Amino acid sequence: MTRKSSFPPVVDQHTRVLILGSLPGERSLAEQRYYAHPQNQFWRLVGHAIGRDLAALRYEARLAALREARIGLWDVIASARRIGSTDAAIREHDANDLTTLTDSLPDLRAVAFNGGTALRLGRPLLAGRDLALVALPSSSPLHTVKIELKQPQWDALAGFLA
Repeated sequence: MTRKSSFPPVVDQHTRVLILGSLPGERSLAEQRYYAHPQNQFWRLVGHAIGRDLAALRYEARLAALREARIGLWDVIASARRIGSTDAAIREHDANDLTTLTDSLPDLRAVAFNGGTALRLGRPLLAGRDLALVALPSSSPLHTVKIELKQPQWDALAGFLA
């Protein structure tokens, strides 16, 4: 079982919402891009929340659009052992330093957790901080809830961006 590592955070001093996943999947790791699997709904969900068709953009333009909307990305897990892409297979994880990152973002209002694993592992690391902690339904293709049912919770992120 190989050890897999997260990517660097995508943030700047204007970030208001930080979206945290658990750990990039195989496709994302292979392509060195957040949410690279074509069936992952992340880019459609967050794009709808900010009124941009992010899925139609090239990767670097997607990241630029997120930064422009004041949204950052990172993962709760810095590294872990895992076969495949499922969160259920994560073993021996080490957490990213979420407190140092959130302390460095002066405009940060909310941290949103993309899926149950990110929420379960990340929320305790940020407990007691003056931030809204938002649970989101997973954008993963393995989370089979229809996108129409997920979208309202993702759209609520817009309230933290104004």
